[in-house]
Amino acid sequence: MQKYTRSVAVNMVIANMIGTGIFTSLGFQVLDNGIPDPFAILVIWVLGGIVSLCGATAYGEVATTVNKSGGEYAFLSELYHPLLGFTSGWISMVAGFSAAIAGLALATGEYFIPLLGMPHDATVAIGSLSFPVSKIVATIVILLVVAIQLRGVRFGGMFQNIITYLKVGLIAVFLIMPFVFAGQYEPSGVNFAPSEKSFDTIFGLPFAGALVWVMFSYSGWNASSYIVGNLENPRKNLPYSLIVGTLVVTIIYLLLNTVFMYAATFDELAPTDFARVDIGNVVATKIMGEKISLIFSGVFSIALISGISAMFIAGPKVIEQIGKDYKAFKVLGKETSGGAPRNAILLMCAVSLILIYTSSFQGIIKYIGITLTLFSLLTVFGVFILRRRKLSTENTVKTWGYPLTPIIFIVLMIWMITFFVIDNPMILVWSLGSMLPAVVIYYVSKRN
Repeated sequence: MQKYTRSVAVNMVIANMIGTGIFTSLGFQVLDNGIPDPFAILVIWVLGGIVSLCGATAYGEVATTVNKSGGEYAFLSELYHPLLGFTSGWISMVAGFSAAIAGLALATGEYFIPLLGMPHDATVAIGSLSFPVSKIVATIVILLVVAIQLRGVRFGGMFQNIITYLKVGLIAVFLIMPFVFAGQYEPSGVNFAPSEKSFDTIFGLPFAGALVWVMFSYSGWNASSYIVGNLENPRKNLPYSLIVGTLVVTIIYLLLNTVFMYAATFDELAPTDFARVDIGNVVATKIMGEKISLIFSGVFSIALISGISAMFIAGPKVIEQIGKDYKAFKVLGKETSGGAPRNAILLMCAVSLILIYTSSFQGIIKYIGITLTLFSLLTVFGVFILRRRKLSTENTVKTWGYPLTPIIFIVLMIWMITFFVIDNPMILVWSLGSMLPAVVIYYVSKRN
């Protein structure tokens, strides 16, 4: 059986985490109702990295004890009840991966379309129907990635490594651009030193709201746990990939936000009429000019494919494991000769393409976000269950900093969920409602 290497696992974490979140979150943080203080903004990105590391070290113990691919689906099924695991698998398939794939593919299309010399609202007529060019590009990207991942574990892993190195390389180039083009633009003159306002901001309620968007940017830190059953030497490579991948991304996020605030003022970074703004394009245009930044934007669209590829490695593992555990879904558990979960990949491809041609997937992410956070929280809490039941094996990797690190993660996740619910109580209703189809499917499949 072909296995994923350590480098693939690390790159899965990096590729899953670095997506559109880092290039949009800062725009909302600099608003008056956000946390418009440079020091507080850097603190919250450090805090996001610390929380992710606390979760990563706990996931290492849970994953190496359960030792099954499938992420939260496998973990929650073993720790609590198969129904809870099945529900998390359902949410992961619909929102956790498919909607995220659709979002990244559309972002790729939006980045790439200017290189075609077309406006962002350009359409192509096929018969009597008209389709946005950005969605056609997104469709092509998804189909190409699917074709690559269907080749098998070895080929898909090699592609993942190459495309992730490209992404990190492009970010490194972006980080030095403000100094290469020094003198051709006016820096913001921002002061990163703490002030009295900084500490008031850090302990204020808007800080909790801003943490929600930061953690969205950090989501994906647990990506390699989805392939633990297909990973070479998981006892060593899984915790290594979770921790090293998260550390690398934390450093990249701090450097990017520092460059963003150094190069552009808060007014330039703030979204116009509360519309979504790509901070990368704003800063690149100011530093390099419109023509050069246009080329950079187009090349970066290719780098976004690394996130799509990583999700097509992790996501189908959840579906494949369901196929292995339930006879009603056994067709989803089949693999190609190269070890790729063929039918699971094709199902996730179909769901992602459907979401691309609907406008509802953004709403799905919004309302399901609290549910995904809840499943991560339950997984980390599972460390205490493992210790109580004494389920550790010789392959189990102990949680670093236990019990402090899982407690930090749990407390901050509860704080985030509380903010979500207070800010919009309907989120809880929609999140619970999204679980109902999974409950029905679970009992029907179990009866069959």
